[in-house]
Amino acid sequence: MSDRPFWNPKTETLPREQLRELQMVKLRRTVAWAKARSPHYARTLAGVDPERLRTWDDLARLPFLTREDWMASQDATPPYGQLPVTGPENAIRVHTTSGTSGRTPLRALDSRKDWSWAAEMWCYALWGAGVRPHDVGYVAFGYGSFIGFWGLHGGLEKLGALTVPGGAQTTPQRVQQIVDFGATVVASTPTYALRLAQEAEALGIDLPSGPVHTLILSGEPAGSIPETKALIERAWGATAIDTAGMTEVSTIVMFEPANQPGGCHVIEDHFIEEVIDPATGLEVPYGERGERVCTSFGRSTTPLLRYRTADLVVKVPAATAGNGRTFDLYRGGIIGRVDDMKLVRGTNVYPGAIEAIVRGFDGIVEFQIRLEHVDGRDEVILLVECSPTLADDGWQRLCADLVRALADAHEGLRFHVRRAATDELPRFELKAKRLTDLRAEQQRAALSVKETV
Repeated sequence: MSDRPFWNPKTETLPREQLRELQMVKLRRTVAWAKARSPHYARTLAGVDPERLRTWDDLARLPFLTREDWMASQDATPPYGQLPVTGPENAIRVHTTSGTSGRTPLRALDSRKDWSWAAEMWCYALWGAGVRPHDVGYVAFGYGSFIGFWGLHGGLEKLGALTVPGGAQTTPQRVQQIVDFGATVVASTPTYALRLAQEAEALGIDLPSGPVHTLILSGEPAGSIPETKALIERAWGATAIDTAGMTEVSTIVMFEPANQPGGCHVIEDHFIEEVIDPATGLEVPYGERGERVCTSFGRSTTPLLRYRTADLVVKVPAATAGNGRTFDLYRGGIIGRVDDMKLVRGTNVYPGAIEAIVRGFDGIVEFQIRLEHVDGRDEVILLVECSPTLADDGWQRLCADLVRALADAHEGLRFHVRRAATDELPRFELKAKRLTDLRAEQQRAALSVKETV
């Protein structure tokens, strides 16, 4: 068993035509279930006959679901809204989104069957990453109500690996546990993987010489940024594997196998993933960037049909993989968010593009991006925290090179790069928030002062 390359060989290698037939059967069943039991879907699917959903084009018969819809449902019928097919009396868990956006988190209920399915989805990724029952998995996660790596924990146990929960501890304590338990697999966000490596270096621990061979990354698009991924792999001396999921489905939707770096397979026997133009809502062809729309077949308590995720992706055919899987891929995983792009003096600015440049420079420990409105014009300020050992002349060279690289990548837009003090910038265990847009607030304040005068 341990030598097989696939967790579920039958479906992961299913011919595309048969895979599509399987998806349509599951779609009809899921739509019928949701329409009959969920107050939200009873209303929005009133004119939909599940039996008429026969082809991929028939997906357009189903309305989109947005985060705003879900939030409105929660507001109208607190605390869980009208999407669930049952109340909390028939559920065993409740989990929420991370809340890093500053908005009220979404809340989702799961049954025992749902939770077993969530762990199964993680098994696809873990097995594809080369994790086996003899491994020791360390989960560097806070174990709160945010769904995070809860499903991965279940997946490690289901796979048979020894699982170490790393909750409610400081970063130095987690690093020491990774060493003490002889962890061979570590799960965290990309940002926290770097933080753990920095702490290990400060403690005099040589991670690259240790037993960790695989890092399972999730929670941020940073896991798909080649420069960030390469930095993590050098720091740990291990292979970094990208995955992506969301609270709305309780688990992961895609995973990067160890033998196919740079692309994440969609788990298509359990999900339908469309890629649409965010402006028109129409599907885009293979190879074009668009917003991913998710339909899940696994979470029965809180069904999810055509959910607009706001994630930016580029889908490519399964045939481009060459590893035997017939699941389509997202090239580079999740490459950003629809609402990530900021317009600064006519130039598009993406946090992911900035990170790709910053991570290409040695000696940078952490960074923050601030958009400000100063003296009547927009400015980009990049705060950079460097290694304490970097001398002033080294900083001057780094700063000049960084300003030049950022301008070259942004149509000549000037970035104001400033050095932050050691430990000045925030550290993140979960999703990192590195961009703050202060422009609207500053413009309102300036207008208020002008009117007062």
